[in-house]
Amino acid sequence: MVLRSIKFALVLAWYFLATAAYAQEEAATARQVVEKFQAELIDVMKNGKQLGYAGRYEKLKDPVSNSHDLTKIARIVVGKEWEKLTEDQQQKLVEVFSRLSIASYAHNFKDYSGESFVFDSEEETARGGVVVHSHLVVPGEKDVKFDYMLKEKGPSWRIINIIANGVSDLALKRSEYTAILQREGFDALIAKINEKIDNYSKQ
Repeated sequence: MVLRSIKFALVLAWYFLATAAYAQEEAATARQVVEKFQAELIDVMKNGKQLGYAGRYEKLKDPVSNSHDLTKIARIVVGKEWEKLTEDQQQKLVEVFSRLSIASYAHNFKDYSGESFVFDSEEETARGGVVVHSHLVVPGEKDVKFDYMLKEKGPSWRIINIIANGVSDLALKRSEYTAILQREGFDALIAKINEKIDNYSKQ
């Protein structure tokens, strides 16, 4: 009886260890999240002309949502003003900002001429994040340096900021959108973002 109990305990221990190891294998690293997203971007670029803006937008919905922490980005963009918004306003801001993020990628990565992303290095930040350094090789032109800042969200990593050639996308948006929110109010900010999305779709 004792022997049977020991065997059962060992089997149970092995099961939990195997399950934990499997879960650990399944959780993508920060680098893997970035590289998967970059691969999906290149794939859309390769078919960019055939897809058109609307097709690229649809193709990029899931890749952007699965690799970016869009709620956190929206909060950072408006800073302390976030706490002054109602819950409905917060949800509306996240929704419209998510559409802006997808629209921006659909507009900026529209065609393909042999580009490729190359991983350079990664480093941990003092606050528990990870920065993935890479560059985009553009044939016949100067490489574009990309630094992806990621934070853990649940069991996975999510992009919260992208710095292209030293320019922070988050800093630019925060400077512009916080000023509109403070000066003109929430509805004006939403209208401004929707206007930008509309412009992306026409270019």
